[in-house]
Amino acid sequence: QVQVVESGGGLVQAGGSLRLSCTASELTFDDYAMGWFRQAPGKEREGVSYISRSGGTTYYENSVKGRFTISRDNAKNTLYLRMNNLKPEDTARYYCAAGTTGARWSFLRNPSSYNYWGQGTQVTVSS
Repeated sequence: QVQVVESGGGLVQAGGSLRLSCTASELTFDDYAMGWFRQAPGKEREGVSYISRSGGTTYYENSVKGRFTISRDNAKNTLYLRMNNLKPEDTARYYCAAGTTGARWSFLRNPSSYNYWGQGTQVTVSS
């Protein structure tokens, strides 16, 4: 049974940093493109950042561009999201997703392109 598990969330002051991790088991990790999404209370889930199977292609939504860095280690079946200069509006539950999709941005930013989702990790940024 495929499992996707996020970790690394927490409470941080504005301007601080966190690194989220996501491990996936029972799947061939480098067969899957990966994405980070987030959902704040009362809001719809939104995309954050995406990475192709090899890690050679990455995309960021405008709200996080220049502050967040997505990466993956296929040898460790692990996806990362380094978040710098955090803002209160980054407060949300962050979800990792794995999908057998192509590397086009239009595919990767579409939640329906993903086959497996984690339960999420909470990130809270205080002002």
